[in-house]
Amino acid sequence: MLALLLAVFLIGGCATRPPVDDHAALAAYEEANDPFEPWNRAIFAFNNAFDEIILEPVAKLYRKWGPPTVRTGISNFVNNWREPVTFINDILQGEPERAATSITRFLINSTFGLFGILDTAGHWGIERHSEDFGETFAVWGFGEGPYLMLPILGPSNVRDFSGFMVDFFYDPVSLYLQDRGWWYIRYGRLALRGLIYREENLETLDDLSKSSTDFYATLRSAYRQMRAYDISNGQLDLGAEDDLFDDLDDEESF
Repeated sequence: MLALLLAVFLIGGCATRPPVDDHAALAAYEEANDPFEPWNRAIFAFNNAFDEIILEPVAKLYRKWGPPTVRTGISNFVNNWREPVTFINDILQGEPERAATSITRFLINSTFGLFGILDTAGHWGIERHSEDFGETFAVWGFGEGPYLMLPILGPSNVRDFSGFMVDFFYDPVSLYLQDRGWWYIRYGRLALRGLIYREENLETLDDLSKSSTDFYATLRSAYRQMRAYDISNGQLDLGAEDDLFDDLDDEESF
């Protein structure tokens, strides 16, 4: 699937590499790491239209008609059933203490927290963190590869998209749902994660869009900074100039 996607990118068009004697332009090109930019921008335009017509209005309705306590419970529930993925990736990254935190949170919230609706573990001081296979690939030394803009899913790169596929198809909860024939719950859970993320970032993305001269380039930069922060488990100092993107750090793109 990944090979097919990359083949489509190559057919669809690539950004023209600046000549070697144009050092400034060449440095900017390599820093962007976006050889499929024309194709990516076309997908970005489609995603913007999808967001304006469907996703943003639904997210606003979800905020308007969903009481805060209900929305918090739904977010807690969705996050709780992501804990097994975080636990597995903690183990694969050689982080036993963080793995113990993840599995402890899952066990506490799945029982005392009413299947995760209540973040009981958080109230007891056991804070949540998130890991995914894209981060695991990075810890293992895999490069991020070219920047990608995926339909509906948004910003990514070859490493993160590969990790997303692993997480999605080998998530223990998803495997259980698939085995039971509840595929609609499996995909509905993914859609719900996207809705929650969009609702939580209504103001952030709106402010970025209004303040950016090139919204596509701004999101590309924000995504790469956010992923670097995630991979370093929050230890990376992005600098004061990048505070604009702090609010995007809560969840993985899908």
